[in-house]
Amino acid sequence: MAPRLQLRFWKCFATWQASVMGSESIIPQRESPKPYKLCGLPSARHDEVVRCRFLVSSLLWSGIVMKSLLAAIGLLGIASAVPRTQPAYRRQTSYGTPTVTVKNGTISGVHSSTYNEDYFLGIPFAQPPLDELRFRNPQSINTSFDGTLEATEYAPECYGYGGDQIGYPQSEDCLYLNVIRPSGYENESLPVGVWIHGGGLFQGGTRDERYNLSFIVQNSVEIGKPIVAASIAYRLGPWGFLSSQEVSRSGNTNIGLRDQRLALHWINENIGAFGGDKDKVTIWGESAGAASVGWHITAYDGRDDGLFRAGIMQSGNPVNYATYRTNVQYQPQYDALVNAANCSTATDTLSCLRSIPSDTLVNLFNTNTSITYGWSPIVDGDFIQRWASIQLAEGAFVKVPVIDGANTDEGTAFGPTGIDTTADFAATISNTSRNAILPEAFVDEVLEAYPNEPAYWIPPVEEIGNYTYESPYGAQYRRSAAYWGDVVMIANRRGTVETWASNGIPAYSYRFNTLPTGVPSTIGVTHFQEVAFVFDNTQGLGYDEEHGTVNPFANKTQDYYDLADLMSKSWASFIYDLDPNYEVTRPSNAPMWPQYSLEEPQNIVWDTNVTGTAFVEADTWREEGIRWILDHALAYRR
Repeated sequence: MAPRLQLRFWKCFATWQASVMGSESIIPQRESPKPYKLCGLPSARHDEVVRCRFLVSSLLWSGIVMKSLLAAIGLLGIASAVPRTQPAYRRQTSYGTPTVTVKNGTISGVHSSTYNEDYFLGIPFAQPPLDELRFRNPQSINTSFDGTLEATEYAPECYGYGGDQIGYPQSEDCLYLNVIRPSGYENESLPVGVWIHGGGLFQGGTRDERYNLSFIVQNSVEIGKPIVAASIAYRLGPWGFLSSQEVSRSGNTNIGLRDQRLALHWINENIGAFGGDKDKVTIWGESAGAASVGWHITAYDGRDDGLFRAGIMQSGNPVNYATYRTNVQYQPQYDALVNAANCSTATDTLSCLRSIPSDTLVNLFNTNTSITYGWSPIVDGDFIQRWASIQLAEGAFVKVPVIDGANTDEGTAFGPTGIDTTADFAATISNTSRNAILPEAFVDEVLEAYPNEPAYWIPPVEEIGNYTYESPYGAQYRRSAAYWGDVVMIANRRGTVETWASNGIPAYSYRFNTLPTGVPSTIGVTHFQEVAFVFDNTQGLGYDEEHGTVNPFANKTQDYYDLADLMSKSWASFIYDLDPNYEVTRPSNAPMWPQYSLEEPQNIVWDTNVTGTAFVEADTWREEGIRWILDHALAYRR
């Protein structure tokens, strides 16, 4: 990140933290407005908040502090990377145009001689959600392709509202998926990893170069455990999560999640044509994508539709990040949208919204943030039938093996700044503008469980020392950040793997603890930072000046490259045979990843500061606070 941009970022950080999001966001404080001009805002202060929110969240969940704090943009850049040493298990194939025949006809893709892989990009899995299909549950394709479908380019991303969308075309017609396979295995039946992107459910897409699936597929071949990989799109923000009493009565709730579900059904029906095994699918995501994995595990009260045999959740879990809101709580926001669209006098307001030209709606959402942000899944009695904390306690979930983990300093992404005193901290815990809202009666118990003692702080004292932060963070910022990281991410991670272990289901837990280039030590190993390592994106695809970001591996030692290799291959190994421990090319000093157990709860810690780039730890730290959060899941209404 350029020095001037970096200075601007940190200047904006306090402004953004105090005003962005609120209880309306499913994934706390992640993103911000689209890269369109916002106009008609009521005040100079509001202008500054929006500008800061755009800069920070473009860098934060999509950029450098989320790229310094988080990270910004990426999936498959076709053959754009420098080729690595060819794997020993690489199969020699002819380089003709790859074709497959699915239920709707023939699809042609493109072959990459660089990676010896075949790419099938921009495959429709649903009817375009346009006109009368807008704000409706996705509909299966009911016609055959007109000739051979050329699947050689990514489809536009779904309309989104944050920095992740910068530089990528967008469209309402966006329900497409991509399949990447190693060449030479098309007549076999390989395990499949299905990537669900994050982005707070209101930004992101499969074109994002940070999510380049070529490297993990290549790594799978290198370790003798070849996989097919796919990525799926889904509608975002108001397009995918509109909610009101009218929407509930129509039965078109949580349609972004239903988009994902239909994509999984399409994969189940068709992945065999690509050389994939429909009975060996792992659904996999980060943040909102990881939460989506959790929603599929608990969907329809835990009904098993046979769509997946495993899940990988990176900073996300079956139990919601946030307090669930209801359709009644969303009603004023829906009414404001109806009003802005001049549909308030219509007998059927949903039908009226469907009749509006797409460009008109796009303009409304781009110029009126009050109707754009905050839409998130609701308990609808159908796809989401109950709070997941209840379902997990009762065993009402799909019982499949999982990888579940989080980053050491998640709370620096989700906690507020300006926390100087205990009173400041207390005020945020029950504040309805936050995501995980707790009744005021419980605040004193949280303060006791999270004392202002260095042993509880994040970033940890062993990483950056024992000192308090000054403005804009505040003297008790590190205390507060520990709580917010736990309540949003880490407690639910521990609760999930404990539930799996108590049910005798394999679970592998991790803590990511490596600081990439561009992330200040004061922020620490915050949200999103593991993504570049999981995808083995050592070339930094998607991290560039346009997004104000830098390659996470820039100027780093070989240990960083070794860790990316180890993590990516561990993920590929799990997708292949449900065991993240592989043998071929594994470093001799890399520890084995233990299965989680109640008798000896352990995480693998991904850390470049130790021999072997990883170690195993007891999963018992901050036990009092995390146990309190888990025991009070119902108080958080999730």
